[in-house]
Amino acid sequence: MYSRIVQQILLVLCLLLNYNGVQGEKKLSKLENMELEKQLKLLNKPAIKTVKTKYGDTYDCIGFYKQHAFDHPLLKDHNFHPKMKPTLSMIKPNSYASTTSSLLTIWSKDGGCPSGTVPIKRITKEDLIRQRDMPPLEPANFDDGFAGSNNNSEQKASYLPSYGYKRAIARTPKDPNTKFSGGGMATNLFNPHVEGKQHSACRLKIQKESDILQVGWRVDPTLYGDNKTRLFVLSQTGKFHCFNTLCPGFVYINTAIPLDMSFEDHISQRGVTKWEIAMYIYRDQADGNWWVLLGPNYEQIGFWPRIIFNELTDFATNVDWGGVAYNPPGVPEPPMGSSYFPIENSTFDAYCRSIAVSNEEGDSVGIHNIVWRTDNVFAYKVLFKQLLEGSNNFTYVLYGGPGNSPQV
Repeated sequence: MYSRIVQQILLVLCLLLNYNGVQGEKKLSKLENMELEKQLKLLNKPAIKTVKTKYGDTYDCIGFYKQHAFDHPLLKDHNFHPKMKPTLSMIKPNSYASTTSSLLTIWSKDGGCPSGTVPIKRITKEDLIRQRDMPPLEPANFDDGFAGSNNNSEQKASYLPSYGYKRAIARTPKDPNTKFSGGGMATNLFNPHVEGKQHSACRLKIQKESDILQVGWRVDPTLYGDNKTRLFVLSQTGKFHCFNTLCPGFVYINTAIPLDMSFEDHISQRGVTKWEIAMYIYRDQADGNWWVLLGPNYEQIGFWPRIIFNELTDFATNVDWGGVAYNPPGVPEPPMGSSYFPIENSTFDAYCRSIAVSNEEGDSVGIHNIVWRTDNVFAYKVLFKQLLEGSNNFTYVLYGGPGNSPQV
């Protein structure tokens, strides 16, 4: 019964996001146009205030209790409120410098959303038409083809079917007895060049079997309609997946930080400037909800209630960090990260640093073993390194590559 209810609501609200439509210039029929209008009414709920960012994005300030999260049938009788906070006393603020605070100043002169509301990006008919061509899900399991924890090991290239996805990632070794209550990283921001249906991203991924949570940045013209580097969160339960606030489940509490905000003015330049942001996904020890946190002070963005999951009702078994790129059949692989292979220099390389995991008690624990995978060693690489910077020694996952584009 549970599966049937969830399937029905997600099919209604995510139909266009999970449908791989046929490309073409065919005009919409009257019936198709009516369906799009119905979808827009579901997605664009009445706004208390409408605001714009300095980059031109339009957001509707939606009342907390009107957000899409509560369209989920399992959250009908929820007791959540906009001032909720996670129990995260075990987590200590990071000591490394971060540019996060300056990254979050995105609003134009009319300011952001008022208390008691959340910013939801305005969806247009063009968005829905374009998102018909969203790619299939990234495969959830790909355990073969991982190299060991010694960087002298040869990086393995996988030529198994990957539905167009290529990864350059490091992750915790597979162990069904492992219990993780979260993970984190600080990642620098780049803007790899993508075209058409290509996309390129960096992400932190938390997983147990077919339940997956992600936070990161991505360049994705199909999802966003532009080539900007944007924040994203992604949840996947079984065969259903959803970005940001486009379907039920993620309870959004932050009035100032949109889940799909642009990092337009804060892109790293190799060897010149470095902009980074800290990202975390942690399980609340009190109630089992999974929180997204940003920055060195753990700014609370929102959470996925444990009740909506099949497997992540308790702990995760896998955590990974690094890059992922997508290319449709017959289309070249796009650049990833800095668009260059890593050279073991954080001023030049795309990275996930200060990578962290927490155990079932919520305590941060050291990462002693790591495995990694590169789906195409001719296009992308990944390294796991300890780099000394000043008096600090940081753990880095260095990743990236030109794809099928030659480096210059």
